[in-house]
Formats: sequence, C-alpha cells, structure tokens
Amino acid sequence: MNANDIRTIITNTIIESLEAGNGKFPPWRKPWAADPNGLGLATSLSTGKPYNGINQLLLQVLAMQRGYQSKWFSTFQQVKTAGGSVKKGEKAVQVVLFRPVSRERMNENGEQVEDKFLVMRTFSVFNVEQTTGLDQFRIGFAQPSDTIFERFEAMDRLVAAAGIDLRHGGNRAFYSPGIDSIQMPHRQQFESSETYYQTLAHEMTHWSESRIGFDRAKEENAYALGELVAELGASFLLAELGLPASENIDNCTRYLDHWLKAMRGDTRFIFKAAATASKAVDFLLSHIRKEAEQPVAEELGTC
Repeated sequence: MNANDIRTIITNTIIESLEAGNGKFPPWRKPWAADPNGLGLATSLSTGKPYNGINQLLLQVLAMQRGYQSKWFSTFQQVKTAGGSVKKGEKAVQVVLFRPVSRERMNENGEQVEDKFLVMRTFSVFNVEQTTGLDQFRIGFAQPSDTIFERFEAMDRLVAAAGIDLRHGGNRAFYSPGIDSIQMPHRQQFESSETYYQTLAHEMTHWSESRIGFDRAKEENAYALGELVAELGASFLLAELGLPASENIDNCTRYLDHWLKAMRGDTRFIFKAAATASKAVDFLLSHIRKEAEQPVAEELGTC
C-alpha cells in the first residue's frame, strides 16, 4: 500500500465520521472522563507518550466509533509484553509511521551522493479494551489525583508561562496578529467554564501559528485549514491538560462544509491540519515543561 492509498483510506474514514455525526461531537472531541486512564490524548502503552498528528486524530475517531473509553493503545506484541492478550475476533486499526530512509545515487557530476527521505508505513494497534489481562489500564481502575478546579488552573498557568497577552472585554473572541494579543469576552459571559477554555484554547492555537512557522496565507484552502488547525489544537490541548470538552459544537459545525470540501479535494489536507495542530500544542506545552524543570521559586501572593 503506497502513501497515497494510506492517505485516501484515512481521509475517507474521517469524512465518514464527520458526515455520520448527526450533531454529535466531531471525531476529535469528546467529554473527557475524570479518570486517569481516560483522561488525555490517545497514548502508546509502550512509550507512555501521546500519538502525534494524524495518528492522534485517527485513534480518537476509532475510540468514538467503537465506544472505547481508555486512552491506551498498543501493538499486538506490546500487549503480550505487558502481560495481556488480544481478544479473539478483535480488529486492529492501522496507524502510520514515517521511517527515515537513505540511498545512494549518482549526481549530475558523476559523484556518489546520499539521498534522505521519509517513507510512510502502517502498523496495527489495539485499544486495551480489546484485550484481557490489562485491567490496570481501563477506566475505573485508578482515581484521579487532581480535581477539576486544579486542572482549570493548569490552563491559566499555561497562559502565564507562555507570556500570552490575554485581554478580556467585548463580545468577540479572536487573536490579533497586529498587536499579538488574544481578546476574549469576560468569563461570566460564557455558558460554562468548558466553553470559555475551549474558546481560549482555539485562540491560543492561532497565537502559536507564526511561532511554529505556519503561514496559512501560503496554504491552499487557507481559511478552512487555519480553523481546522485551531479546532484540533484546542481539543488536543484540553485533552492533554485534562480539561473537559464543551458539548457546544457550534464553532465546528460552522466550518464543517469547508472541511469536508477540502478533504474530498486533497487527501493531504487532514494530515497537514493534524500535524500542524500537534506542533502548536507541543509548542504551547513546552512552556510549562520548562517551568517544571526549573527550581521552585518562592511564590508571592497577588490580589
């Protein structure tokens, strides 16, 4: 199976999920469970790290379609290594891996040179709910260590650590490149804390775009791509910080036709969006990771 075939299959899977949504959550959004095994992004059992880019999106689509609650995914061999086994008849999902490849060739001067490039390959993974013997990775096994209130504070700390100029007032939420600031309505204007933080995370992804080298003006379907990147980035960021996603999907449905049209016309579209969203979230989270690595300083109270 070549790279174009893989992209086509994955794109069609996501298109089908969007078209079958019937007003429910888009495939990359769900109300995250307050359980450590369900809280966060789809995660590799072997490495303990979240999947990136299109794999993250694809595994969230799968989890929603099949009703999986656990965030943990693993290959058949990794399940065995962890002491479990895959249930008979369970079907895996294909995710992608880009392997670096090099080869020798003769250039126009008759010299041997080395070409380096990436080759797309697929491999199969299972959710732990498709296995036996791995109950410690299922919902209900462990209790969360943080309260929801503390997890909301995590988002506020991230804004401060990243040095984002966040302003409140008015009735619109937007990122202003001209003055490099995010404008948000006051918190009490939102119907819930979840909708406030979902909106803020969307604008934080826009704030990150230029900082990760993403210039939407140079892209095809620039508007649809930019909004899809922001929506995916917001969902990935909330999941990583353990914040519940809002059930309000008005922002998604507004752009749905644009996304479907772009995906049908270009199988690279969803890959580009997912990869850029992952990169933006990694950039945002790098600020609190750096903060965690620094010596704890004396905290001064503010009013």
